[in-house]
Amino acid sequence: MQSLSLILLSASAATAYPWVARQPGVDSSMLSRAQPVKRQDTCPFNANHQPAAPFNSKFPYTGAQNGLPGTQVGGIKVPADGDTAHAFQAPGPNDIRGPCPGLNAAANHNFLARDGVTTFAELVDAQQNLYNVGYDLATLLATLGVALDGDIGTGKLSIGCDATSRTASLGGVLGRQPGLNGHNKFEADTSLTRNDYFLANGDNYSFNGTLFGNMKAVADRVSGGNFDRNALAAYRSQRYDESVQENPNFFFGPLSLLLFGASSFLYELFPSYGPEGVPDLATMKSFFGTSQDSNGNWQAGPEKIPANWFNRRAAYTNNDVTLEILAQYVQYPKLFGGNVGTNNFDALSTPFGIIRDGKLPDDATAGDILCLLYQLATSSVPSSLTTVTNIPLSLINWSAGKLNPNFKNAGCALAPDQTS
Repeated sequence: MQSLSLILLSASAATAYPWVARQPGVDSSMLSRAQPVKRQDTCPFNANHQPAAPFNSKFPYTGAQNGLPGTQVGGIKVPADGDTAHAFQAPGPNDIRGPCPGLNAAANHNFLARDGVTTFAELVDAQQNLYNVGYDLATLLATLGVALDGDIGTGKLSIGCDATSRTASLGGVLGRQPGLNGHNKFEADTSLTRNDYFLANGDNYSFNGTLFGNMKAVADRVSGGNFDRNALAAYRSQRYDESVQENPNFFFGPLSLLLFGASSFLYELFPSYGPEGVPDLATMKSFFGTSQDSNGNWQAGPEKIPANWFNRRAAYTNNDVTLEILAQYVQYPKLFGGNVGTNNFDALSTPFGIIRDGKLPDDATAGDILCLLYQLATSSVPSSLTTVTNIPLSLINWSAGKLNPNFKNAGCALAPDQTS
């Protein structure tokens, strides 16, 4: 589910967060050069859009429906025996898939619309029913995804390429909606198995078998072949270092912390029974949709829930994911900032939230991380810049309206909800 999401403070942060370009120590030319110039050339179009399989009381899973909380009690076999509506079906040529294996698998099993054009409610329900993600985290990720990559009027989102003609309201008056492929929104540099945008002529969405093999090698070296916290922390560090060395347009903003959250899904959500299970190679091969050919190369294929698989018993909440984000980060602390040319890193020097001197403080807590993510998700955009950024103030109000109910007891300073 790599795209853990999102209003990233990154290259496109020069538009979503214009103050980044004005920071002391940040070369604004880096940000202007880093603006995406290419999207996927063509986006699949399925004229026969069908929504995700409707709720069925015979197979309730966690009972989530209509974007509302489910029971948040898991340990449930997915798909349930006899549930043909959620049987695996490989995507066809007219179906959209993107950079997040967890969402691709959800679409391949009809927890999201099989054509890859989904909605806010589908996203919230699918995360709960399939993976037993907590309602608070499911809402956070769905809110950020739709806000930055989809349409807040329709609540629609493409899980991959730009499908504005199918996601937009009012003919796309709010601007183009790039889907989850949109660079430095939900998707960002240093992905586990996808290329950096500027190192692959804009292909930041296709599975890269070499990167998967590199991740496996780290898991073999660090954790005896398991894709656990220690292995993923080490591999996240390796990917960061590779991007610094190779990508002249690399940018790592504060919301890139969500990349650590996405890494945690491999050992918290993907194993059968979640953290009670084993994050082994067989599990990763299924969820990443990959197999090894006779030459030892990892080939792309459709993402699939493993056979006889059960979701985690306890819901994976905002608190849980921020604990994992912090646990991975502190093993290999990294600076926030970006390259000004190849292997020429320029750290963010202006404080933002708890970030000082381009890094998290040594005494940072999971609560601090959660409030930082909320702050980024609801930071306002000057109204004078909306015609440039295509991000209206109503978007920020919409996000606060979705998030505030789940954050009211989090100890964070809440943005005003002006949606009612």
